[in-house]
Amino acid sequence: MTPDMIYGLTGIAVFAIGLAGALCAQDRLRRLLALKLCSMGAGFLLVVAAWRVPPDAPDPVPHALVITGIVVVVSATAVALALIRRLQSLETRDDD
Repeated sequence: MTPDMIYGLTGIAVFAIGLAGALCAQDRLRRLLALKLCSMGAGFLLVVAAWRVPPDAPDPVPHALVITGIVVVVSATAVALALIRRLQSLETRDDD
């Protein structure tokens, strides 16, 4: 088994765990964290796909996409956390 196959299978496993968590979780925060895990698995797969045998240069486009994806995921997570907090405060206010 080659290292790139091991890394690829690891990326698929991380993506699958995140997808299963996003589909099965009831709590909003757990679902958000599962979606983050899913996006990191997809990014890992892109990096593995860009890898080349050492004499060749790796493809820089997937690496740039992963870096951009990380920035987007961080900002989307911040917005989602703010929305989750607001929903939680509205739900607790309605319960009173």
